[in-house]
Amino acid sequence: MATQTNPPPRWLSYIRLTRLNRPIGILLLLWPTLWALWFAASGHVPLGMLAIFVAGTVLMRSAGCAINDFADRNFDRHVKRTRERPVTSGAISPREALVVAATLALCAALLLLPLNRLSWMLALVALLIAATYPYSKRVFALPQAYLGIAFGFGIPMAYAALLDRVPAQAWLLLVVNVFWTIAYDTEYAMVDRDDDLRIGIRTAAITFGRADVLAVMLCYAATLAGLYVAGHLAGRGLVYDTGLAIAAAIALYHYRLIRSRSREGCFKAFLHNNWFGGVIFAALALDYLTAS
Repeated sequence: MATQTNPPPRWLSYIRLTRLNRPIGILLLLWPTLWALWFAASGHVPLGMLAIFVAGTVLMRSAGCAINDFADRNFDRHVKRTRERPVTSGAISPREALVVAATLALCAALLLLPLNRLSWMLALVALLIAATYPYSKRVFALPQAYLGIAFGFGIPMAYAALLDRVPAQAWLLLVVNVFWTIAYDTEYAMVDRDDDLRIGIRTAAITFGRADVLAVMLCYAATLAGLYVAGHLAGRGLVYDTGLAIAAAIALYHYRLIRSRSREGCFKAFLHNNWFGGVIFAALALDYLTAS
């Protein structure tokens, strides 16, 4: 007699919907936001402002995941890695996913109340980009670039909140984040390349073809070059440069992981980007601390 498997607890399905069980996405969204806060505040970030942006990052990333699962519910069932996601598997209805996304976005909006008007305006743009990103995979050959803008919009918001303006340095950091996102999300897309080709989803891994590894490494190089320029325009010194050198070594390690294009190696490289972003932030914060 076959044994019946009990469905997962309701709360666990919501955790999986918002990916709180997989915080790598929060961290990849958080590191560039922290870079921007530290640059904009010259290393002296008010604790209240830091708390707002950390909480906002968690809420908006979770909302974005819910929207993504709603939009991709008919595609995810054809991909081995995603077919058990809550909406696709039926554990959560599409309507529930939208309600969760809207609730989380509303909570994030409440965090904006102490901020200035420019921050509110940029937040509306960020919400529009986050909501439309899942559909970019139907239209753009490089949806990872669109994701880079979505994941990096905390950068101009940080400058706006602290300075009430968005200087050129903020837009440079946003471009830097687009290159970094293309690098790590192409590694991620290389894991699902065969499934994505079969169902007609567009990704950078498919667009780059056999030049995928080269494209990833060039994007890492552009990321580091942009961060070097941003740092030295802000007067950063040896500690910051050392952090960039360590990040370059991490990128070279990623080359070793992805050059064979194995699913395991590519996914490991994607996850390892947490160290890339974290090292850069640590070096930036320490550089300001030792200079003060």
